[in-house]
Amino acid sequence: MSQVAQIKVPATYMRGGTSKGVFFRLEDLPTAAQVPGAARDKLFQRVIGSPDAYAAHIDGMGGATSSTSKCVILSKSTRPDHDVDYLYGQIAIDKDFVDWSGNCGNLSTGAGAFAIHAGYVDAARIPENGMCTVRIWQANINKTIIAHVPVSNFQVQETGDFELDGVTFPAAEIVLEFLDPSDEGEDGGSMFPTGNLIDQLDVPGVGTFPATMITAGIPTVFVNAVDIGYTGTELREAINSDPQALARFEKIRVAGALRMGLIKTPEEALTRQHTPKIAFVAAPQDYTSSSGKTVQAGDVDLLVRALSMGKLHHAMMGTAAVAIGTAAAVPGTLVNLAAGGGEPQAVRFGHPSGVLRVGAEAKQVNGEWTVTKAIMSRSARVLMEGWVRIPGDCF
Repeated sequence: MSQVAQIKVPATYMRGGTSKGVFFRLEDLPTAAQVPGAARDKLFQRVIGSPDAYAAHIDGMGGATSSTSKCVILSKSTRPDHDVDYLYGQIAIDKDFVDWSGNCGNLSTGAGAFAIHAGYVDAARIPENGMCTVRIWQANINKTIIAHVPVSNFQVQETGDFELDGVTFPAAEIVLEFLDPSDEGEDGGSMFPTGNLIDQLDVPGVGTFPATMITAGIPTVFVNAVDIGYTGTELREAINSDPQALARFEKIRVAGALRMGLIKTPEEALTRQHTPKIAFVAAPQDYTSSSGKTVQAGDVDLLVRALSMGKLHHAMMGTAAVAIGTAAAVPGTLVNLAAGGGEPQAVRFGHPSGVLRVGAEAKQVNGEWTVTKAIMSRSARVLMEGWVRIPGDCF
C-alpha cells in the first residue's frame, strides 16, 4: 500500500477577539490553494479537521465550535491606500463545505496584528512605540476595516490590561473601525433589504412575528426574544442542548434569508450557513453570565443573543456586533426599540459572556439609512507559529 507523506505549510495560530483561527500568508500556501476552489477548501478542511462526524476536531486544529473552526489568508494588497487583503473561511464542523459568504469581525482584529507580524506593513509606518494604523481590505465582502494596533519596540504589543468579556486573560486593546459597513447592502441594495425597518416574518412551522433584517457588518435577522419564547438572558446550554430549539432557529434563519434575497430556495441555506445570522433582543435585565459574573440591568442598554453556524454563540460575533450597533442607531428597528429608542451613537449590550460596547454613526441619505462607520475594541494574540502539517494528498 502506497503512502503519501505529510507536507508542512507555514502558519500562525491566533486568537482574535473571542475567536481563534489558523492564519496563512497567501504566498506560503501550496500553489493549488493560492487560488479559490476545491483545493483551497479541502486544504483548509484538513487543517481544521473537518468534516468530522464526531464533531470533535480531534484530528485537526479546530476546536469543534463555530468560533474556532476558521482559517484566514492575508496578502499584500494591490488596492490603493490598503496594506493587506484579508480573506476569511468559515469551515463547517461536520459538513463538507467552507463558507466564504461573510467576514469574521473577531478575526479582523487578528488580521490587523498579523499584517504587521507577517511583514505586510511598510516598516517606515511602524512607530517604535505607539499606534500603527493598518488598512485592511476585507475581500469576502469588499469593505475597508481600519485596525489601530498598539506597538512596542517596533513589534505588535500583545499583552496589556484590556479586558474583553468572553476572553479569560487581559491583553492589549486594538480598536477596529468598519468603514461604510452598510455601503448600500451586501449586493448593492438597501441596508434594509426589504425596504422596511420592521417586517412581519412568516416562518413556516414556527409562526409570524416582527423582524428587523439588516445588512451591516454581516446580514442579520433580529427578532424579539419574547416573540420566540425567550427572555434574552439565555446562555449557550439552554439552547444548544435543545435540538428542537436549534431547528426552529434554522427555520427562522432560512425564512429571513429568503426574505432578504440572499437565497432563492430553502435548500440553498445548507451551503450558506455563515450568513445570515439570527439574533434575538430584549430590554435590559439582570442575569448571570457564563463566567458566573452578574450583569446588572443598569450596565447595559439591551440584551442580545446570536447564533453562529447553527449554535448559540458563547459571546458575540464581531460582525454581528457591527449589525447590532448599526441597527441600534436607526430609530424604529427592533434593536433600537429594545435599547430604549432615540438615536444612540453607541450601545452597551449584554451577551452570554458579559458586556460589549459598539458605536455606529447612522444618517439618512435620500430617504435611505446608511452608516458611515462602526467602532469597537477587541484584542489579539499569537498562540503558536511555525508549520501546520497535513497529508500531501488531502487537496
